[in-house]
Amino acid sequence: MMQLDPIWTQRMLSVLRIMAALLFLQHGMTKYLGFPGPVPAGFTMLSLAGLGGAIELVGGILLTLGLLTRLAAFIMSGEMAFAYFMAHAPRGFFPYLNMGEAAILYCFIFLFIAVAGGGAWTLDRLLPKP
Repeated sequence: MMQLDPIWTQRMLSVLRIMAALLFLQHGMTKYLGFPGPVPAGFTMLSLAGLGGAIELVGGILLTLGLLTRLAAFIMSGEMAFAYFMAHAPRGFFPYLNMGEAAILYCFIFLFIAVAGGGAWTLDRLLPKP
């Protein structure tokens, strides 16, 4: 079986991290900036949705840059687990039917990044090692 060179594995981990973060960032930008979609009706900053939007906005930026990657990814994973059980699971057992597929995918992608790190292309590599 052919195996990828470890450097390509690390590069593709960075690509996964960047793309997932940019997609996730759109949720926070919509809530706080009204871009690329309109601010959700009834949105307030001092609410669970406001906290979620702040995590999506700040976490999305940090993860895109690869800065504080593991911490940001862990918090974002937790947000998505919370969102799934609060908003989707009560609608039914199957994620396809309760519209929770994206939340589950984000949760596990971010959990993987929290464990595996950000890949080859991160600003974390520029930080001093403890």
